[in-house]
Amino acid sequence: MAESRPAVVEQPTERAQAFLRLADDHLDRAYRLARAILRDATDAQDATHDAFEQAWRKWSTLRDPARFEPWFDRILVNTCRDRLRSARRQPMDISAVVAITVGDPYGQAHDRDILANAIATLSPDHRVVVALRYFRDLPVDAIASRLDIPAGTVQSRLHYALKRLHTALDAADEKGTIR
Repeated sequence: MAESRPAVVEQPTERAQAFLRLADDHLDRAYRLARAILRDATDAQDATHDAFEQAWRKWSTLRDPARFEPWFDRILVNTCRDRLRSARRQPMDISAVVAITVGDPYGQAHDRDILANAIATLSPDHRVVVALRYFRDLPVDAIASRLDIPAGTVQSRLHYALKRLHTALDAADEKGTIR
């Protein structure tokens, strides 16, 4: 009869414990950002999971753990952007997060739908900067740093995204669909 050995449970290394602490602290915010960009809860969960896996593999490249959030946000945004580009769908419903203050709850839902449709017309790059600016409330320089693009590019993308949103919302207003 073979001798049974007790299972050996390895303790996480100090490196793994540090990553787990940082990841745990940022999990909810990461999911909310992915949800704002991707518009779908399941896709957001998958993207967040994939981004954390990628972050674990690249953990040794992070020089300063105090910079975990911007470093991880870049990984998460790139993961979401890749999903947007490969799926060729209309993601990014931040209208549920950006509550339009209207007294009528049915009118508010209708206005959110109009805003969601306007946001869905934006390119993935424009959706990402809009989400980081207005969902995460990040300044232009922080967005540029997280996306590894010049601040002028962020400003340009925000400018053209907002211009397109205004045009879409004005068209909806002319049709009488916005109060």
